[in-house]
Amino acid sequence: MSPAKKKKATPKKSAAKKTTSKKKSTARKASTPPFDPEAPAQPGSGLFGLRTTAKLARVHVLPVPWEATVSSGKGTAKAPKEVLEASKQLDLFDADTGRPYEAGIQLLPQSATIRRLSEETTALVTRARRTPTPKLLERIDRAGARLNAFVKRTAEKSLSADKIVGVLGGDHSVSFGLIEALAARHDAFGILHIDAHHDLRRAYEGFRWSHASIMHNVAESIPQVERIVQVGVRDFCESEQRYVEDSDRRIIAHYDQEMRRATFEGVSFRNVVHAIVQQLPDKVYVSLDVDGLDPKLCPHTGTPVPGGLDFSELVHLLAEVVHSGRTLIGFDVVEVGASRDRWDANVAARLLYKLIGFALASR
Repeated sequence: MSPAKKKKATPKKSAAKKTTSKKKSTARKASTPPFDPEAPAQPGSGLFGLRTTAKLARVHVLPVPWEATVSSGKGTAKAPKEVLEASKQLDLFDADTGRPYEAGIQLLPQSATIRRLSEETTALVTRARRTPTPKLLERIDRAGARLNAFVKRTAEKSLSADKIVGVLGGDHSVSFGLIEALAARHDAFGILHIDAHHDLRRAYEGFRWSHASIMHNVAESIPQVERIVQVGVRDFCESEQRYVEDSDRRIIAHYDQEMRRATFEGVSFRNVVHAIVQQLPDKVYVSLDVDGLDPKLCPHTGTPVPGGLDFSELVHLLAEVVHSGRTLIGFDVVEVGASRDRWDANVAARLLYKLIGFALASR
């Protein structure tokens, strides 16, 4: 009987070990320090140094490393990664909106498939610029359609989970899929379009989904967009200006030259902004091409143009949109250039945080 008694003692030892293991696990969890918004970002942390999950975050930022049709300076496909790193240097308390980080902000995984497709399509675009053939143009347009479908599908998943969604490009063509996804949920909304360019070219260089054609594609394909208000435009062709004039005020352009002339002649910038805001419907999507800013802020953007908005002017405009009672339903930040000092990414990260804060405040 003695050996049998020894066998009975064995399970008791095992149970004691399990209890000890449980205590250690609890101790490990308890030792995890709470998030300190004033501490430096930790290695491996996410956008703005935050640690959260896609499920818990209120805001999803979709990175789109695409620059297939850029017509001047390249590098914007690297922007999502650059902005991620630059964002970790921001202080998280915001003078305009308080603590946007508390809602949770998640940068979604970057798609390796889209990055490869961008590289493959860029090579096709280079060939098409030398010898444009119908077959090449068709392949390029199909690639653009695949990009749109990816962005739309990913955005729809986040929107279905009641997230606020923004896109981080990439060139300006990446915005179409998100705008299309929002159009399936909102009967009518407007776009506040910050840009040095109209982006109203019809299939610029023969490419339907060109970065220079984004607002033309939106105007032609998404009827739920009842108005596009463009701010900072200062580099455009005559046919684009005619397109605006023929739009029956569906598209309203606030040209940089006209805005500056007004302020030179004594009109306050506050009144200039008031006129812009009053032209927007209740629901607003913000499309921010950083070349709409003074190029000292983002000098490595693909097509910089002298003039443009100062940082504080843009922030004031966004703040007034929200203070007017309008709702920001989505946004994009595009055409951010890459540089060794990450200056452009630094500015873009701060504008992204502002947009997130204003979108949350408008709800």
